[in-house]
Amino acid sequence: MGDLLLVRHGETEWSVSGRHTSYTDLPLTGHGEEQAKSLAPLLSARTYALALTSPLRRAVRTAELAGVTGAVVDPDLHEWDYGGYEGVTTVEIHRTRPDWYLWNDGVPPGPQGHPGESPTEVGLRADRLLSRVDEALADGDVLLVAHAHFLRVLAARRLGLSPAEGRLFQLATGSISRLSTEHERPVIAEWNTRP
Repeated sequence: MGDLLLVRHGETEWSVSGRHTSYTDLPLTGHGEEQAKSLAPLLSARTYALALTSPLRRAVRTAELAGVTGAVVDPDLHEWDYGGYEGVTTVEIHRTRPDWYLWNDGVPPGPQGHPGESPTEVGLRADRLLSRVDEALADGDVLLVAHAHFLRVLAARRLGLSPAEGRLFQLATGSISRLSTEHERPVIAEWNTRP
């Protein structure tokens, strides 16, 4: 069985400022592009049975700059839909909801087409993706290029934890994490590594 490699996209203007970014399709900053390029030596040492990327350009561009070829866009890799909190920082949210915590409370609905997602809904999407990834893992490593909160939920689900336990896994921009197996059970082999 192969390893599951998780790549968080490079830095964007909103990741620097701490604004929640799901459906707003921002480009990488210059630093974000350099972060993506720096991943190439770490990723080129492996071959992949499957490489998938979020449809958002920050993820697609990260995959391109990291030298990933043949990556297929998968809508299930989209970031957590932040609904009404899109573009808003946690500090701003706490002005009106001082006890708000994404991992427990989810988000309010946003504009049409962006109802927001609860941790459970993101977990169901992660489970759906993992069921497809499991088939490819039988043939080798799988690479996923996506977003922080979604990848954290996906890691939690892979490890048999609830979606909200993704809160335990910090994930920096331009980082690589690797989930492997030990005694045929999923384990964290490497987390939040940056070149």
